[in-house]
Amino acid sequence: MSQDSAAATEAVRKLSGRRRREVVAVLLFSGGPIFESSIPLSVFGIDRQDAGVPRYRLLVCGGEEGPLRTTGGLELTTPYGLEAISRAGTVVVPAWRSITSPPPAEALDALRRAHEEGARIVGLCTGAFVLAAAGLLDGRPATTHWMYAPTLAKRYPSVHVDPRELFVDDGDVLTSAGTAAGIDLCLHIVRTDHGTEAAGALARRLVVPPRRSGGQERYLDRSLPEEIGSDPLAEVVAWALEHLHEQFDVETLAGRAYMSRRTFDRRFRSLTGSAPLQWLITQRVLQAQRLLETSDYSVDEVAGRCGFRSPVALRGHFRRQLGSSPAAYRAAYRARRPQAGALDPVATAIEAVVPAQGTPASRRAGATGTPSGPGAAASTVVGAGQADHGKPGSDAYATGRPTLPGQRSAP
Repeated sequence: MSQDSAAATEAVRKLSGRRRREVVAVLLFSGGPIFESSIPLSVFGIDRQDAGVPRYRLLVCGGEEGPLRTTGGLELTTPYGLEAISRAGTVVVPAWRSITSPPPAEALDALRRAHEEGARIVGLCTGAFVLAAAGLLDGRPATTHWMYAPTLAKRYPSVHVDPRELFVDDGDVLTSAGTAAGIDLCLHIVRTDHGTEAAGALARRLVVPPRRSGGQERYLDRSLPEEIGSDPLAEVVAWALEHLHEQFDVETLAGRAYMSRRTFDRRFRSLTGSAPLQWLITQRVLQAQRLLETSDYSVDEVAGRCGFRSPVALRGHFRRQLGSSPAAYRAAYRARRPQAGALDPVATAIEAVVPAQGTPASRRAGATGTPSGPGAAASTVVGAGQADHGKPGSDAYATGRPTLPGQRSAP
């Protein structure tokens, strides 16, 4: 698939003699979310050879002094420390406790040494922040949970952050989006190491699709992080979402919050990680996306109903965020919908119970059978005004598609 980084064209470093390909080290920190932390433990730490899944050797390593306290107050002790990473051919950082605080220097040094000695380094969700802090993402494409992508791009400007992808494989450094996307990346690693059949067998054991089409775009919703609910800005945000059809600007929002523009910008950014203007534009585009899917309004009418001053403004912002013109998006969406009945019985059954994760790109791929959409290079954050977990889309998992626009991997 397409590749941004020149580093991906270089030969992967030869694995040091003391490291083994079948050994996977998972690096845990205190304060990490239990779900993300458990993904690589389940994928690489359970013997499923009876189901045709090759066995890995798992080393669970503490990135700092224990016991480690996870979300929910659970306390963990790890059987290994940082020294065990020296034996691993793959090192996975499933999460980091804070996107604004630096990881321990000893852990960063261990990751750098592992990379220099040819190990494959993997960051799931906020684990990308640890890789970035170690300098392993400099000049490379990477992804993380779309809500944290603006912060990653701002803190590490040399990283080419693309929040549209479910995961990015840049050869010896890989990153994934949030939560369940970590499963996608771990399955991709198994597929890379042992082939499609092994990855499919593991997916069946985990009761997940072996490949998911689409990216994170469909998850961009109108909400904001949960912590804003108790903040005075919550009322202003709620008003903005209810009045997207009106033409107002950030000055209007600042006035409703009884703040100066500078103070409002600072408070809004500290809560959401994005600038209020970019957030507002993103919400208008998302509203336009919904109207294009559910109504017969013309593009001009959609622009007016979403608060854009002109159809030209809508088309420009829509293309920048979703990689398509409004008219082309609507046509592709409508062309995609009738195909649901043509899926195989397993996929149809999955559709009945699992919400969709498709993107405009995946709908175009499904309609034409050729790759398209935003899977190409991205040197800056795309649609950086996103803010919390959104609602799933109307497409469903589709297995066996020839294109996977939500997943970028090295050639």
